[in-house]
Amino acid sequence: QLQLVESGGGLVQPGGSLRLSCAASGFTFLSSAITWFRQAPGKEREGVSCISSSGGTNYADSVKGRFTISKDNAKNTVYLQMSSLKPEDTAVYYCAAVVGPPLSQLCLLSAAQYRYWGQGTQVTVSA
Repeated sequence: QLQLVESGGGLVQPGGSLRLSCAASGFTFLSSAITWFRQAPGKEREGVSCISSSGGTNYADSVKGRFTISKDNAKNTVYLQMSSLKPEDTAVYYCAAVVGPPLSQLCLLSAAQYRYWGQGTQVTVSA
């Protein structure tokens, strides 16, 4: 059974940092792309960052230079290091997976491409 479990969310002050984790199981991690999405109240789900099966990365313009995505293949885990956080980063953050080529190689930030989703973790940036 394919499963994605996010962790690491919480309350942080503006300018602070958090690291989110997405632990994957039940599928071939090395043949997948994992993407972080976020959804704030009243807003559409937004693609934040992706890491492809080969390790290529993609970022939304709103987070470039502040967020870094990485993965540990031995632990089947993807990380999202978030720095210089802003109040507008407040949202529920989800990780999603697509397995197998070609989508696993393309690293898309469109939610429609992803079949498998975690339950989400809340990130709140506030003073």
